[in-house]
Amino acid sequence: MNKNNGNNISTDTETGSLSNHLWEAANILRGPVDAADFKTYIFPLLFFKRVSDVYDEELALALKESDGDFEYAQFPENHRFQIPPECHWKEVRARVDNVGYAIQKAMRCIEQANPETLHGIFGDAQWTNKDRLSDSLLKDLIEHFSSLDLGNKACRADILGHSYEYLIKKFADLTNKKAGEFYTPRSVVSLLVKILAPQTGETIYDPACGTGGMLLEAIHYVKEHGGDENLMLGKLYGQEKNLTTSSIARMNLFLHGAEDFHIERGDTLRQPAFYSGDSISEFDCVIANPPFSLKKWGDDIWGNDPYGRCFAGIPPANSGDFAWVQHMIKSMAPKTGRMAVVLPHGVLFRMAKEGKIRKALLEMDILEAVIGLGQNLFYGTGLAACILIFRKRKPEAKKGKILFIDASNEFKKGRAQNELLPAHVDAIHNWYEDYQDVEGACRVVGLDEIKENDFNLNIPRYVEPIIEEESITVEEAVENLKKSLDAAYTAEDKLSALLKKEGLWHS
Repeated sequence: MNKNNGNNISTDTETGSLSNHLWEAANILRGPVDAADFKTYIFPLLFFKRVSDVYDEELALALKESDGDFEYAQFPENHRFQIPPECHWKEVRARVDNVGYAIQKAMRCIEQANPETLHGIFGDAQWTNKDRLSDSLLKDLIEHFSSLDLGNKACRADILGHSYEYLIKKFADLTNKKAGEFYTPRSVVSLLVKILAPQTGETIYDPACGTGGMLLEAIHYVKEHGGDENLMLGKLYGQEKNLTTSSIARMNLFLHGAEDFHIERGDTLRQPAFYSGDSISEFDCVIANPPFSLKKWGDDIWGNDPYGRCFAGIPPANSGDFAWVQHMIKSMAPKTGRMAVVLPHGVLFRMAKEGKIRKALLEMDILEAVIGLGQNLFYGTGLAACILIFRKRKPEAKKGKILFIDASNEFKKGRAQNELLPAHVDAIHNWYEDYQDVEGACRVVGLDEIKENDFNLNIPRYVEPIIEEESITVEEAVENLKKSLDAAYTAEDKLSALLKKEGLWHS
């Protein structure tokens, strides 16, 4: 089999060079393809090339081990993924016409040849639509990818994975309004994972997993804290409603070197993928940034939910926030279960049905902390969000108490998007860990006080900001007074003139 004649990416290559090359692939699509759809085409091609190059590496190794026995080298046991005849990248690359058909056929056949791992992973892109994807455009795209060797020797999984995440963020930047559906800023994900502190061998579950960033961050956390990431095999679970996004999540995990994970496509609130009989599956760490205030989320069927997820009440039809919360609480393991969820601030104080649900949850004494974030940190919304931390078994010292953290000023101002820097993440995490009062930043509040406030969790009720008095000289104070008096006299003269004109002035 001919080797790829492209350029190798050495293990010392900066992630940036690969990232830029992948971004140029997206630029090839500009014009015929809407920017919001770039990921639908770029990610499947990237994964197709990766699978083909890894297959070639495995084939070369098997040939070497067998003294050139080609039949032996093709045995399934020698390959992580199977590639049927005429479905390899190089064979699609050789096509000069009906290129889209060749791509689509190759991807579908690879999925069918690997039903347990790659079923549906390439998504549902319309490769055969020549009005959008001409043969010449697809040839350019394929040649662009062909200049890279994406095998394991030439391109480490972590470099490829980081470049992949770079692409995801670039697409999020490009399609700001839609990006919130599939991408949570990495710094926010880092904060959630730090708070949950997953341990080696624990199960991690994201019921609205998007592109899988939170699950990946959990693996990174375990590795960075000296844990054995190999013991995380089979411990990652996620569900995502969007077909393209769920496929990207699986590709994302594969490209980062993860092998044994469970990502299911489907509507979590209507049809949860992980259950046993009439019980929702339980996990050590439950983490999510679900869609804010989701409408038509399934209130029509939750009254008879077979999994008992409306234990605190049925949320309103126009906002599924507390449906996600209750689903996640049900998903926590009885002893070790803890969860972190990103939600709109409205869940802290909205009344009616949500007020009753909030009261029921607070009386269970499983809410550990409420964290208010700054505005404009998330794609698609300038509104500030909050994080709720729940624990199935709160430590004795935290029972009957909730920590309120006002982190609304913890961000770096950006032109289009504000950013939570590592220093901000560390500050918030330290406040959470210390679990004590800090003037202007956080306060530990007893449930009795919260009950007196009708179970309202609005952070300003409990954490007063520090108002710094402005430092001013006597000269400046006098000057300010003169300006104020001048403005008052001017306003008075204008009012007098207006009253005289209207015949309302009496001397």
